[in-house]
Amino acid sequence: MEIDIVLTDGPAPEDREAILDGLVRFNVERAGPSHGRLLAVLISDRDTGKTIGGLWGRTSWTWLFIELLFVPESYRGTGIGASLIRQAEEEAISRGCSGVWLDTYSFQARGFYERLGYTLFGTIEDYPPGHSRFFFKKRFVLRVGQA
Repeated sequence: MEIDIVLTDGPAPEDREAILDGLVRFNVERAGPSHGRLLAVLISDRDTGKTIGGLWGRTSWTWLFIELLFVPESYRGTGIGASLIRQAEEEAISRGCSGVWLDTYSFQARGFYERLGYTLFGTIEDYPPGHSRFFFKKRFVLRVGQA
């Protein structure tokens, strides 16, 4: 087989799928199945039913990854964010997870995650310029009878 190397800023969805499929096969061969599942805890407008915020993540290889967390500004400081995190953590534990990880920026919610027991394990300085990106994790303390 002959190949070409193509640089593009407009790849097709099937290009991503080809890369992802190959990577997933490679990972499964070495680490076993990830048992990946989506996990979302949504905030919805009671009148319209429309989602206005929430938490989006996934569990795989016995860890929860929180990809997105957004609480509308008018509800910040009310405990809703902590409730979203707690619900996601409880579901992750019920799925057999041993911990959770996430990332945030210096202009976002570092203190919020630290107050919830998350510990810093990595930093990228000057990303975006003038700010930092922080990586946090939290190990679950399982009680007797939990997964």
